[in-house]
Amino acid sequence: MKEPGQYLAQALKQRRKAKGWSLDQASRSTGVSKAMLGQIERGESSPTVATLWKIATGFNAALSDFLEQPDPEDQGAVRQADELRHQPAVDQMLVATIFPYDAALGFEMFELTLMPGYTRSSEPHAPGVTEHVVLLRGEMELLIEGQWKLLLEGDAIRFAADRPHGYRNLGREPAVFHNLIHYPA
Repeated sequence: MKEPGQYLAQALKQRRKAKGWSLDQASRSTGVSKAMLGQIERGESSPTVATLWKIATGFNAALSDFLEQPDPEDQGAVRQADELRHQPAVDQMLVATIFPYDAALGFEMFELTLMPGYTRSSEPHAPGVTEHVVLLRGEMELLIEGQWKLLLEGDAIRFAADRPHGYRNLGREPAVFHNLIHYPA
């Protein structure tokens, strides 16, 4: 498996070339500067998770398409979050891709860890995208429809992710949760 930054650089460049886009066109589609996209493609920059989402949305792709190389041999394999967990971006969020995006199923699933004090605002994803969050450890808040909702260990919530939303951990311990993201057909 490639280092996450190397895979991101390769995946971004391949997707851009497959669409026949220049860096300028990719910048217009994603809302990420041409300079930043070029730096990511050359492996010179580690974007934030928010920037990764902008890229995925602009390419009409799943986030995991840029985080992990698909493994056709993975069907039926046991995936262990402790082995998959990494920090794919410069911000303080750890990510384990539990199930990479599968077009036949329409979803991807992550284990996400928010460090104490971490806050992230997320721009709307593509129309019809929903997120399903199950808090495993700690406590956190989700910004949904303009209001912060407190989640305690064991709580679960589903929300429309095609609207602005956010995540934050105001606690003293890491907040660990599963996030299943469903993309409409």
